[in-house]
Order: sequence, then C-alpha cells, then structure tokens
Amino acid sequence: MAEEERWCMVTGGRGFAARHLVVMLIKYEMFKVRIADLGPNIVLDPDEEKGVLSEALVSGHAQYVSTDLRDKPQVLKACQGVEVVFHMAAPDSSINNHQLHHSVNVQGTRNIIDACVEMKVKRLVYTSSPSVVFDGVHCLFNGDESLPYPAKHNDSYSATKAEGEALVIKSNGLNGLLTCCIRPSSIFGPGDKLLVPSLVAAARAGKSKFIIGDGNNMYDFTYVENVAHAHICAERALASEGTVAERSAGQAYFITNAEPIKFWEFMSLILEGLGYERPKIKVPAAVIMPIAHMVELIYKLLAPYGMKVPQLTPSRVRLLSRSRTFDCSKANDRLGYTPIVPLQEGLKRTIESYPHLRADVPTTNDRPSKAALLLGNGKVADLLLWRNKKRTLTVLLILAAFFFNFIATGYTIVTVVSKLLLAASIFLFIHAKLPEKILGYKIEKIQESKFHISEDKSHQVALSVASEWNSAIICLKSLCKGSDWILFLKVVLSLLALSILGAVSLHSVFVIGVPIAFLTFVVYEKKEEDIDKLVLKILSLGCKLKSCNSGITSDPKKLQ
Repeated sequence: MAEEERWCMVTGGRGFAARHLVVMLIKYEMFKVRIADLGPNIVLDPDEEKGVLSEALVSGHAQYVSTDLRDKPQVLKACQGVEVVFHMAAPDSSINNHQLHHSVNVQGTRNIIDACVEMKVKRLVYTSSPSVVFDGVHCLFNGDESLPYPAKHNDSYSATKAEGEALVIKSNGLNGLLTCCIRPSSIFGPGDKLLVPSLVAAARAGKSKFIIGDGNNMYDFTYVENVAHAHICAERALASEGTVAERSAGQAYFITNAEPIKFWEFMSLILEGLGYERPKIKVPAAVIMPIAHMVELIYKLLAPYGMKVPQLTPSRVRLLSRSRTFDCSKANDRLGYTPIVPLQEGLKRTIESYPHLRADVPTTNDRPSKAALLLGNGKVADLLLWRNKKRTLTVLLILAAFFFNFIATGYTIVTVVSKLLLAASIFLFIHAKLPEKILGYKIEKIQESKFHISEDKSHQVALSVASEWNSAIICLKSLCKGSDWILFLKVVLSLLALSILGAVSLHSVFVIGVPIAFLTFVVYEKKEEDIDKLVLKILSLGCKLKSCNSGITSDPKKLQ
C-alpha cells in the first residue's frame, strides 16, 4: 500500500526567511511543500534555478499556489490536504500603512486560522516579531515572554503583528489545531534583499558615516538558517505526543542567536567585510527625530504622487537607537531550539554571499542620486529635478497662473475656491462641446468614470480618516494622564511649528517656497559631492569641538 503524501504549506513562501525554511523542509524530506504567495507564478532567482527548490518543483515534492491571504476562498483552497501551516507572510514592515498591515497581519491571519480549523489542519506555526512587545521608547534587555504587549506600539506593523499573534495563541485547541508563535529577532543572512543592500546603498551614497545615538545600544541578530531551524523545532514539538506538545502549544517564543552585540558594531562588521568604512560620526537621536517626522509628513503628502517609502522615519530611528535583546531559553526548554550557526559564521556566510556589492566592484552610473532618493525617486523627483523639462515647465506655468490670478490679488480662501470651481466648470462644459477633432488633432474626452469614486476607495478613505481620528484620541488620552513627557514635547513643538507656518502668508510661501523647491534639489544633484564634503567637514569640526570641551571639563587638574 502506497504511503500517504504529507503536505505542509508555507505562506509568504517567496519571502527571505521563508525561502530558507522551504529549502530546509525539502532537504529534510519531512513534507512535500506547498509554497503560497501573491504572484501568479513562481519566478526563481538565478541561484535557485539549479538548486534544491527547482528540482523539488520538477519532481512534484514542492508546488506553488498563488494565494492572497485576504481572500478567504483562496486560503481555504490552498489549505486543502495540508497537515501543517507555517504562516510567514507579512507586508514590508518599513511601510507604515495601518490598513495594509491590518488586512494581512490580522484579517489574513484570521482567514488562515479559519481555514486550518475547517480543513482540519493539525498544526499552525506563526512567524511573529519581537516588536510586539516594543513600544519604541523603552529599551529591552534580555526580555522574555512574560513581557506584555505595550499600550502603544512603535508602528502599525508591530501593533498588527501583536493582534495576529494573539489570534493564533487564542485559536490553540480549536478542532484539534495546535498552534505556537515564533518571534525571530533581526534576521540576517544570504538572500536578504533589505538589510545588506540598504547598508551598501547608504555607504555608496556617503550616508553610512553616521551613527544614530551613542552607538552602545545592544541587539540580538538571528542568522536566517537558525530562524528556519526554529520553525522546524516548533513543528516537531507540536507533533510530539504527551507533555511535550502540551507545554509547547499555545505559546510565543523569542528566537535569537543568543549572542547579543552592539547594533552599530554588527553594521560595521558587515560594511568592513564588504570593503566600506565603518560609521564613526555620532548624531544624537533627538537631533535626527524632528527631521524624521518631517520626512514622514512629506511622504504622507506625496506618496499618492509616486514618492517611495523613505529610509528615515521616526519608527526606524527608534529601532536604530534603542537596545533590544531577548532571552530564548524558553524556546530551548520547550521546543529544543539551539542555534545551529554561530553569529560570526553567519556574518562570514552573509558577507561572502554579496560579492557584487563589494566596494572594489565597479558600479554602474545609473544609480539614483541622493537628491532623487531624498525625494522618493518617483514622480515628485522627476518633477523637481527637471527630468522632463516640458512637464516641469507646465507645472511651473500652472503655479504661476494660480499665483497671479488668485494669490497676488489678495483674494480670500472662499473667493479663491469659488473662482477655481468656476474655471473648472467652464472648462469642463466647453470641453464637452468641442468636436472630436480640430484641425486634424484628436480631442480626448474626459470620461464620467474619472470623477467616480469606487466603493472600495470610499471605504479606504473612511478607514484612513477613522485611523487618524483614533490616533488623535489616543494621543489626547496619553496627554490627560500627564506622564508622557516625550509626547507632550512633540505636541507642543508641532503646534509651535504650525503657528509659525501659519504666520507666513501664502504670498510668501509661493514667492520663496516654489523657487527653492525647483532649484535646491537640482543644485544639490549637480554639486552633490562638494556639498557632502562641506557638510561632513562642518560635522567633523563640531565633533572635535565637543570632544575638546569634554576633555577640558573632565580634567580636574586643568580646572585648578
């Protein structure tokens, strides 16, 4: 009698850590692996084309299913005949989009749980995050699983991961389903498309010279193979009989390399290993934070026009400047987890896997300039950097017409709005009356659908408004308690800045702001190297003066 096929499913199966888990599962021949992800088809990287995964796909030991976790029927179909689900799917954590994160991390996880219960899946291992216990304010030293969820998380990603984790823990025991949650800390290793490439991009752009904070914050990094190994340890523990399964189920576990290291020392080792200079100039987080808030505000305003997610955000600054170390003894005790690859060996393998990113490898000249990166390298960058001169001149002409017709005349806001609506109404009416062709030129008619807002879009807008309102209420509640001084200072400084901006007339904003916006970034792009050198000299001089002053005051003999 033929042995019954045993299948497991890995959601987000084309993600960084998930790829390593898939390969490990195939090598161990524990299950046939169903890879679930958003893409319509699986596209293998060059290094995968002749590897374990490629062979497994051909032999039928692995299969790919296109699955959107937000679509319950798709999830139910993907879970058919599956014994174990490794739920690793999650959106990019750097995108602070609450609606996106909630739809995947919460609703998607709820769909996975429902499908597991309905399809009688035996075990569910959920990939959570240590950030579920991080508030962005307090450092975490050797934190264990007794830490509660904070009242306010560092970002929407962490908050929604905590919600998803709570759902998975609560679902343990439903229809025989056994669950547990893995919290891997700061994953690194070969195949990472975020950490190392971002570091190298910063180094090549001259931004890796800076340390945010005092540089002494401790961190727990976890090599990616150890993360994959932890998932298998969790699945084996849940599959065991008796007390082992009982003790391991319905729990969350921190996973690390158990070798805490200074965050900036770790970054320096990667940079030096690839031939770049280690960061040396320390910039206080308090100095960077207002800039990060401004960058985030600009992104919120310009994201609909093509601006990409910025590197510098308040949540990221807090992550880079706080200590976060965790105790994984519970995972060792209940899951039998111990790291299989030491930290230094993991660093060596990681550095060796990026030969194309080494400093001595020639780079192409088509990388975006720092000015373009600052502007998000999208439509806004194209406009302000004069990539398309015709389009930029058109926008300038529109702004000039708006200025001379509405701003320079001293009209009130009501008058300006009414005149704009009048002009738009006249234009639309005349445009509708025009023939389809004039002197051989085709006139594109504006479709009615251009003005229609779909139900989904209306729902998204309503959710965004509700989310902002709830954030404001939470802020007010915190202020009422009178204990959060950082929040109080943020509110005060923000309102002071707003009052200063409010005192500036719209006339001045146009006369000064528009020319600066359309000239500053172009000049910076053309003189990038010279300006960077000048800024670096000023910062170095400031650091020398600071060290001299501290040296004088710290020597009591010199003070006598």
